[in-house]
Amino acid sequence: MSIESCPIVLTVNGETVIENVEPRTTLVDFLRDSLGLTGTRTGCEHGVCGTCTVRVDGTIVRGCLMLAVQCDGARVETIEGVSDTGEIADLQENFRLRNALQCGFCTPGILLTAQELLSRGGMPDREAIRLHLSGNYCRCTGYQAIIDAVETTARQRTGTNS
Repeated sequence: MSIESCPIVLTVNGETVIENVEPRTTLVDFLRDSLGLTGTRTGCEHGVCGTCTVRVDGTIVRGCLMLAVQCDGARVETIEGVSDTGEIADLQENFRLRNALQCGFCTPGILLTAQELLSRGGMPDREAIRLHLSGNYCRCTGYQAIIDAVETTARQRTGTNS
């Protein structure tokens, strides 16, 4: 028995995409396999590790837990999109300066999650940063450099010096 494809129309990183997808195709697989957007990664496939994080209609979601057909009519933003627009250029630079990335596997999901926190404005303390990033696993850095980079970016954006 074959599975029939479903037509979907969505906006990915500002571009309209019209595709036929199998109903069981996850959003992360659609982005990687159909669109070639490989910055979003598959990790645990249970929504626990955060490597599949993308934004759908402005909210971060786990791409491994969402089906592509659920995004029909939605606006999807990947790490490639927010990077290309310059939205996270300062955050990326602080990750580089603080050595907050090692292998880079988890970095796209962490950057999107951190940007969600920073976009709220204000100056989150280290505990708030740690809590907000707690759904993103990193096996290489030990998190301190990541928290430093997010804190530095928040300070720069708010003009807070100490």
